[in-house]
Amino acid sequence: MIKYTETMRHLIDLLGKIPGIGVKSAERIAFHMLQTDYAQLKDLAETMLKVKKTTKCCKICSNFSEEEICEICADEHRDHSKICVIEEPADIASIEKTKSYNGVYHVLLGAISPLEGVSPASLKIKDLIERVKNGKINEVIIATNSDTEGEITALYLTKLLKPLCNNITRIAFGMPVGSAITYLDQATLTKALDGRRAV
Repeated sequence: MIKYTETMRHLIDLLGKIPGIGVKSAERIAFHMLQTDYAQLKDLAETMLKVKKTTKCCKICSNFSEEEICEICADEHRDHSKICVIEEPADIASIEKTKSYNGVYHVLLGAISPLEGVSPASLKIKDLIERVKNGKINEVIIATNSDTEGEITALYLTKLLKPLCNNITRIAFGMPVGSAITYLDQATLTKALDGRRAV
């Protein structure tokens, strides 16, 4: 077993706590840091602290922002009558990369999960209800994940929003582009059939 210094071991442990980074990746990053120029590493550390200090939640949609209102909510060219409801700010980046959505967002900051103690009151659901009540909203797109928590959240939101907005939609789930039916699991194929549309 490799013997690390106490500081190096602590750095690897901290890096390993970042989602998506395992022990091997944490070790590689730690060694890379040791070989990196001091000024560059200092800039990285200062930027990490600065982003933590200056980033807050947009007061309208709860997206990450350095201003009171995020760039998307402040953009007059976007369709403010259409709200896409998502679980986390990172989901915005994924949707924006598609370049197929020009509405605004509402970030719940999680999903309902009774087992983990996350209740509807823990999420930004009340703020969403107020936005739909007070704004001229033509469509609410529920884009929570297709896992159990996401589905529970979607059902809960649908029940609350139906009396307030005539057009509540849920993103379709199912067959990925370029895949073969033979290799799909039953749940994915079921979602694909349920989400079918007219051609």
